[in-house]
Amino acid sequence: MKKIYFLQYFVLLLMSITFFSCQKEEKEYIDETPADTITANSPLTGLLLRTSQNPGSYDDIIDGNGCASVVLPITVVANGQQITINTPEDILLIQLIFNQFPNDTDTLEITFPITLELFDFTQVVVNNQSELDAFAATCGTNDVEIGCLDFVYPISFFTYNSDQQQTGTVVVNSDLELFSFLQGLGPNDFISLDFPISVILADGSTAEMNSNQQLQTLIADCVANTNTDPIDISQFEEDLTTGLWYIEYFFDDYDETDNYAGYEFSFAMDGTAQAVKSGTNVPGTWALGDDFKFDIFFGTNTPLDELDEDWEILEATAEIIKLKHISGSDGSTDYLTFGRTPNTGGNNTELNLFIENLSTGSWFVNLLEENGTDLTANFNEYEFSFLRNGSAIATSSNNTINGFWTAEVDSGNLDFILNFETGTNDNFDELNDDWDVLEATQSIIRLSDESGGGSGTDKLNFGREPNGGGGGGPDPQELRDILQSGTWYIEKYLVDGDDETSDYSGYDFTFFGNQTILATNGSENVDGIWIVTVDGQELNFEFDMDSPLDGADDDEYKALQYTSTSVTFITRNSQGQIEDTLIFKKN
Repeated sequence: MKKIYFLQYFVLLLMSITFFSCQKEEKEYIDETPADTITANSPLTGLLLRTSQNPGSYDDIIDGNGCASVVLPITVVANGQQITINTPEDILLIQLIFNQFPNDTDTLEITFPITLELFDFTQVVVNNQSELDAFAATCGTNDVEIGCLDFVYPISFFTYNSDQQQTGTVVVNSDLELFSFLQGLGPNDFISLDFPISVILADGSTAEMNSNQQLQTLIADCVANTNTDPIDISQFEEDLTTGLWYIEYFFDDYDETDNYAGYEFSFAMDGTAQAVKSGTNVPGTWALGDDFKFDIFFGTNTPLDELDEDWEILEATAEIIKLKHISGSDGSTDYLTFGRTPNTGGNNTELNLFIENLSTGSWFVNLLEENGTDLTANFNEYEFSFLRNGSAIATSSNNTINGFWTAEVDSGNLDFILNFETGTNDNFDELNDDWDVLEATQSIIRLSDESGGGSGTDKLNFGREPNGGGGGGPDPQELRDILQSGTWYIEKYLVDGDDETSDYSGYDFTFFGNQTILATNGSENVDGIWIVTVDGQELNFEFDMDSPLDGADDDEYKALQYTSTSVTFITRNSQGQIEDTLIFKKN
C-alpha cells in the first residue's frame, strides 16, 4: 500500500502511547520526514492559495485591479464605442479599440451596477465607479493571484486533525476546490500532498514535482521571474545594441519618413549612438529613463534634431521599436518607428497630401450608403473637422461629437480609419470603420469598405458643402455677398504650416462693395482692397493691405470653401499641395 507522508514525529508529540498502540494499524500512513507536512500557516500553503484563488488580473483593463474579476456579461463604452463583453476573450475588443488610435486618450465607461467575483470566489455588487476605485485601492501585490503556472488535477491530500485525532484523504479537482480546502484548514489540521503532482508552466511545458520544497521553490521562482514592467529592460538593451536600425516611420504633423532615407542607426551599450548617411557620421546618445522613456539626442542639425525627445515605448522587439512623444507645448503627438528594413524614401507623398487636404477646412457627409441603404440624411446637420493631432469633431446646432482619425498606407493602399463616440448619437457607429481611400482631393474624399461577410460594399463620401452642394459652377457674387455681410476676423493664418495668426490678433475686417477693406483694432485703422474672380471651376481671392497687415496679401488665394459664417482660402505650390491657409470667421 502506498505510504502517506504524515509524520510520526507529530504523532508522538500529540498522542499518547496508548493511542498510538490503538492506531497501530494506521502506521502505513506515517512518514518520518517533517518537511512533507504543512499547516494553514505554512509558506507553501500561502503560495498554493494564491495559485488557486480566483484569477483577477486578466480583466484589469476593466476593473483596474488584480484582486477580483468582473462577472460577465457587462456593457462598456471604450473610446466612445459601446460593446458588450460576454466572454473573457471579448476583453480583447477593448484593447483593440485602444490600440487603434495611439494618439488618443483611452477612456472606458462601465454600465453599473456590476458584480465582482473576489479572490475567494465570493461575489459583491459594485454600484458606481467610485466604489470600484475604492476597492481597487485596497488591492495589494500579495493579494493578486499567481498566474504563471497551473496545477494538473486531480490532486490528493492526506489529512490529520490533532484535536479529533482523525486521518483521512481529500481529492481536489479544480482551483475552486483546492482554494476552498486550503482556506478551510484549522489550527489543528496537518496535511500532506500525495506526490508526484504535475504543474503546467507559463510556456506550456509540464513539470513533475516530488516534494514540498521542490514545489515551493518552483512557485517562488515563478513569482520572482514574472516581469510586470512594460518592457524587459535587459532584452530591450540587447536588441537595441545588436545590428543596424532604420527609421521606417516618422510622423510630426505629416509623414516625414522620407527625411531619413539612407540613414543607418546604431546604438552601443555605453549609451552612445551613431547615425550614418553617405559616409557622414553623426554622433549621438541614448538612455532609458526610470519611467521607461527612451531618450535620444543627435544634436541640433536637421533632420536628426527632430529625434531629440524622450520617447514613450509602445512596442519593442528584436525587429521593431515603436515610439511616441506628446508635445508639452501644443499636445500634438509624434511617432517614430525603428525597424530592420533600410529606408529608401519615396513613400509618403500620397499620405501627406491626403492629411493636408483633410485637415484644412471643414467637411460634410455627402453620401453614406450601407448595404445598399442610403443613410446620408443621418449626418446632414453635422460639420466635420479633422485636426492634425488625430482628433475629429462633428458639430451640429445642438450636439458635438468627438472622435479620432488616422491614415496609413497599408500594402500600397491608403486607408482612412475613423472612430467617433456613439453615446449621444449611435448613427456615428456607421462611420467607425477602416475605409479604403478611392479618391482624395481638396474638394472630395471618396471611401469604400467591404461589408462583413462580403455581402456588399459600403460607400462614404465627404465634400466641402452640406447635402452634396448645389451643383453648377462657382458663383463669385455669392462669395462677395457673404464677405460684405457683417465684420470678420482672421481665425487662422498658416504659412507653410507655421501659425502666424497672432499677427492679426484684435483686428476686425469689413469688406465694402467698392472693393475696399477696412481693418481696425479699436485704436488703429488699416486700409486695403480686395477682389473675387472666377478661374475655371475655382474662385480666386486677392487682397492688398497697408502696413502692418501686409503679411498675407501677396498671394493669389483659392476659395476652398465658404459658408455664411466662415471662409477658407488657400494657396498651392507647383505640385498642387496646400502651402498657406487663411480662414476668415464672422463676428
